[in-house]
Order: sequence, then C-alpha cells, then structure tokens
Amino acid sequence: MFTGIIEAVGTIRSVTPSGQGEKAGVRLDIDAGALGMQNVRIGDSIAVNGACMTVVEKTDTGFMVDVSRESLDKTAGLDKTGEVNLEKALALGDMLGGHLVSGHVDGIGTVRVFRPVAESWELVIEAPRVLGKFLAYKGSVAVNGVSLTVNRVQDEATGCLFSINLIPHTLEVTTLKNLVEGAHVNLEIDLIARYVERMLSAGEKAAG
Repeated sequence: MFTGIIEAVGTIRSVTPSGQGEKAGVRLDIDAGALGMQNVRIGDSIAVNGACMTVVEKTDTGFMVDVSRESLDKTAGLDKTGEVNLEKALALGDMLGGHLVSGHVDGIGTVRVFRPVAESWELVIEAPRVLGKFLAYKGSVAVNGVSLTVNRVQDEATGCLFSINLIPHTLEVTTLKNLVEGAHVNLEIDLIARYVERMLSAGEKAAG
C-alpha cells in the first residue's frame, strides 16, 4: 500500500528483455535518486510511476525489478529509459499524506491539456470510459503514482475528461512536469470508490 506522495524522482537506466518473443517481460535497472536504499530489502515493494514492483536486486544507489509482459501491456512508461516517480511501501504508523493507493494500475489515460494558469498548471486527462464512474469532483486519483484531487469531470462518448490543478511544488518534485499533450499516464482510481461500486452492484444483483 502507498500514499501517492512521491518520495523521489528516479531514472530507468536500462530496459533488458527477460526472454525472447512477444510475451517476454523486461528487467528495469533504476537509479533511485534521493529515495535512499539503506532500508530497502530484496522482496520489498516500490511504486514505479504508480505501478507496484518487487525489488529483485539492489545496490547503494538503485535497484532492479522484473516487469511481466502483462504489466507492460497495461501500464505506460515502464518500457523505456527516463525519469519515473518512486515511492516505498507504506509502513504501519506512517503519515498518510495523500490517499490510499494500491499500486495496481486501473487504466492508461491520455493527456489532452497541459498548460499554465496563473501560478499553477491545468492538467486535463482523458480516462477510459469504464473508469469514468469512479471519478468525482474533489475525489482522489493517482496519476503516475501521484495523489491528486479532481477539479472537474466531464463524460464524453469515447471517455471521461477530468481536470487537475497542479501547484508548482508538485511539478518540482515529480515527473509530471515532463508531460506533454498526447502523453500516456498510469491511472489508479480511489480505493474506496472501487469498493463502493462493488457493494452497490452486488446489492442490485441480489435484489434482482
């Protein structure tokens, strides 16, 4: 479990195929940046751009993770070198500064607008239509692992547009500053919204 409060911006240094063929996964060699590896153990979970990954090797400055083809097909930004958001798993007693984030990506969104508005930036993302019912005004969503608050939601025929206001601090300490229109991002809907939807749908089926 994570909070969506990014601890460091790391860098995927290399992407190495784990096997041959279309179904092969990859091994990522990640420079942890300022994350700090002193208390990281083999087998620990670290969120990489919002996707929960297991540490399989570590050094003083970084770590390696194996990513399956299934995960690669359902995430964005884990198949190439470049900067990534990093967060260690939440420990009991840690401060929950963002919201509960599982590290399981629910879908890939597309950046439609990314522009400065006064001292902040407006970020508009098109989410898959199936995720639209989980997005609400003032609700929470994780974008590339960053806990953010939804300012506006608009349902469209092909998807769901939602708007976020990014303050300068968020841009400074995450990779969101690198976004451009058309970029793909990892989305995770609010954990509580997921369970509420399940309870309501189960109740409707039972009543029927």
